[in-house]
Amino acid sequence: MKIAIVCYPTFGGSGVVATELGIALAERGHEVHFVTYKQPVRLGLLGNNIHFHEVHVPEYPLFHYQPYELALSSKLVDTIRLYGIELLHVHYAIPHAYAGYMAKKMLQEEGIFIPMITTLHGTDITLVGKHPFYKPAVNFSINKSDVVTSVSEGLKQSTLEIFDIEKEIEVIPNFIDSSKYQPNYADCQRSLMANEDERIITHISNFRKVKNIPDVIHVFYRVQQEIPAKLIMVGEGPEKEYAEQLCDDLDIKDKVVFLGNSNEIDRILCFSDLFLLPSKSESFGLAALEAMINRVPVISSNTGGIPEVNKDGVSGYLADVGDVAEMAEKALYILSDNVVLEQFKENAHEVASKFDILNILPLYEEVYEKAYKSRFKNTF
Repeated sequence: MKIAIVCYPTFGGSGVVATELGIALAERGHEVHFVTYKQPVRLGLLGNNIHFHEVHVPEYPLFHYQPYELALSSKLVDTIRLYGIELLHVHYAIPHAYAGYMAKKMLQEEGIFIPMITTLHGTDITLVGKHPFYKPAVNFSINKSDVVTSVSEGLKQSTLEIFDIEKEIEVIPNFIDSSKYQPNYADCQRSLMANEDERIITHISNFRKVKNIPDVIHVFYRVQQEIPAKLIMVGEGPEKEYAEQLCDDLDIKDKVVFLGNSNEIDRILCFSDLFLLPSKSESFGLAALEAMINRVPVISSNTGGIPEVNKDGVSGYLADVGDVAEMAEKALYILSDNVVLEQFKENAHEVASKFDILNILPLYEEVYEKAYKSRFKNTF
């Protein structure tokens, strides 16, 4: 099948999932065309089955904000025409489903019917989507999709609560490619980050307010008072500067390492003992899943789709949003005993393995087949 995928090409969860999905589809023989404003960060070499089409947005002084949705919909029309695309899969309702719907309508004028699958990832629903300025467009875009999927049951329920949805939403969870996380080096080089007697705690995110970055620092502050530990902070974002200042204020600056964005997440997780994810909201918790497949147990909040990934008392522990004391207590329980820590590490890997892409990919292919068979049903 010839599939066009629209996503954000960044380090964010939706972009990572869309890219990994496209790569896996290509490996199974599908022809995949990524359409976005730059090559996705996780997309390596292009080949016979993987293509990238850049969306250019010309600069016009007439526009205060350049019309990306217009450029994207036009690029989609051209790409679908030129390469005989059979199916369109957009990740994020706004602006991608909106642009995809406009491309569908333009193509229908030419007798070309292209089914569109929209995958909801989180902030397109819980943050941007429910804003009064965007809510009508998000509601419209979801209902005009041929098939709608959500990355968690929690996000599905949030969508149904916020919007007036007429479409059935199918839950297809995010996934991990276990084969890419097999240890391929004998030495994780822990000594580069910590002393032999120190535990290594890690947090990876885009450092937005929703990630509750101060809580990461405060949990670690309590832990390091009881046992020797280092905190590795990976990522960039608006909360990073405040986090650095907070570490200085708490006099733990020498125990916290800020690495910025990194393409060596697996190496960082290799030497990690615990992962912190105290977010205010998470549609799924892909960062937690990546930690778990690397045998890193997780202490997280119990919000959104996280409990569907991090199993309380098995792969780690859950706590209420903002309950720093509970998170620190559970972290210390895991980290204070080598036997307990090793059991949680193995449990985390076992739970994460259930989300292997080989288990999830067939679910998407079933959805694609269903959408493709209904392509001539012009219900718009």
